[in-house]
Amino acid sequence: MLGLNVNEHTEKKNGLTYLSWAWAWAEALKADPTANFMVHMFDNKPYMDVNGSAMVWVSVTMFHKTMTCFLPVMDFRNKCIQNPDGFEVNKAIMRCLTKALALHGLGLYIYAGEDLPEGEEKPVERVEAKPKAQPKTQGEKDAEADLAGLELFVQGIRDFIGFSPTEADLVSFWKNNQEKLDELKAGLPQRHAEVVEMFKQAKAAIKEKQNG
Repeated sequence: MLGLNVNEHTEKKNGLTYLSWAWAWAEALKADPTANFMVHMFDNKPYMDVNGSAMVWVSVTMFHKTMTCFLPVMDFRNKCIQNPDGFEVNKAIMRCLTKALALHGLGLYIYAGEDLPEGEEKPVERVEAKPKAQPKTQGEKDAEADLAGLELFVQGIRDFIGFSPTEADLVSFWKNNQEKLDELKAGLPQRHAEVVEMFKQAKAAIKEKQNG
């Protein structure tokens, strides 16, 4: 799935690229017929309440590996929606599903800001001769996909903290993502340190607001 070109199944809105969730899920089932996904529930709601806005969580399991992604419920301007309705929550869940699939490699290059997957090149007017690079092994490709997935996870954390969660939200987030945070610490220790600092600053800001 990692090197699959998904460009024909995307559309652009407000300068951002979106992948068709239906097509993406169909491709996931082709790659692994046992694949499944789960929408996380919070107090019997399919989203986490963050000061009146909402954050949806989706986990996708493929090849016996589970990847979890989260996404705020946003409007067409990609601004957080206050008190979203069922339609808006459902749309966010489907978008979150495609991001969770990206953590497994499908269309990951879209979220990395690239135009084409690895192995494909844009046509250029002049091409200089370069030594032919050795093809990467599957292990190297898997390692790159894991690191890219961790970077996407960190970006999601930045988004989450940007919505000014409560201290209880921060604690819940950390507990629910302990395994992923451990992976981040092992794979990208500097990013893990940045995340720890983000949480410390967020907690300090909450306490300062309460005391003020």
